[in-house]
Amino acid sequence: MPKIGIILGSTRPGRNGEAVAKWVLEQASQRTDAEFELIDLLDYKLPHLDEAIPPSMAQYTQPHTQQWAAKIAEFDGFVMVTPEYNHATSGALKNAIDFLFAEWNNKAVGFVGYGSVGGARAIESLRLIAGELMMADVRAAVTLSLATDFVNYSQFTPGAHQAGALTTMLDQLVAWSTALAPLRTPVTA
Repeated sequence: MPKIGIILGSTRPGRNGEAVAKWVLEQASQRTDAEFELIDLLDYKLPHLDEAIPPSMAQYTQPHTQQWAAKIAEFDGFVMVTPEYNHATSGALKNAIDFLFAEWNNKAVGFVGYGSVGGARAIESLRLIAGELMMADVRAAVTLSLATDFVNYSQFTPGAHQAGALTTMLDQLVAWSTALAPLRTPVTA
């Protein structure tokens, strides 16, 4: 059974992403075809990328990088919960992604975005990054509008249709995570 990490991609005080990520975990945990775990970037305290050797060489020297690599290596796929800031994902999520390379390879990724246009532009930028990291991004995504899926732009109240969108994305994510399993080699951090 695939293990899927739900990455909470915001570290901002008062972040909307925490409620969104918990909703994703709650919905996903009702499934029996995969195991899901929430990964909160706040728990990893990653500074700006501070490894002298490129991540593709897998020669991590910093304890925080080694801890992050070990966590990401545990998973077969990911849901990235991303805010949209200035037409892109958060700096914290981009930085966390950039710390690693092989730990992302041959794994599936799905996206849940939120923002003024549902985080769609953040998701599109993450799709480009995923391709470079040899990740398979699934077609379906969840796009949550600050105007319609949040009360006063801050209290998360997803529209009824969003559960269906999440189910579709998770169906694709679990299928692709399973299909890619023969391509993955164990990653040692």
